[in-house]
Amino acid sequence: MLARIAELEAALAAQSAPKALTLKVSEKGALSIYGLGRFPVTLYRRQWERLLAHVDTIQAFMAANAALLAEKPKV
Repeated sequence: MLARIAELEAALAAQSAPKALTLKVSEKGALSIYGLGRFPVTLYRRQWERLLAHVDTIQAFMAANAALLAEKPKV
C-alpha cells in the first residue's frame, strides 16, 4: 500500500513539473515549439523574426497590464 502511495505521489510530481520546450521543423518548413500548451505554436521563419524583434514591446505591455492578464493555473 505504501509503495502505491509513493508511486502516485511521484506521478503527481511529474505532472506538475514544467514541460521542456522542444523544437521541430514542420513538413511545410515552419518552426513549431512544443511544451507551451496543448498544441504547438507554429510560425514561419519571417513570422518568428518579426515576433522576436518585438520582445521588449511585448514584455513592457505585459508588465503594464499585469493586473489584467490571466495566468493559467498549474495542473
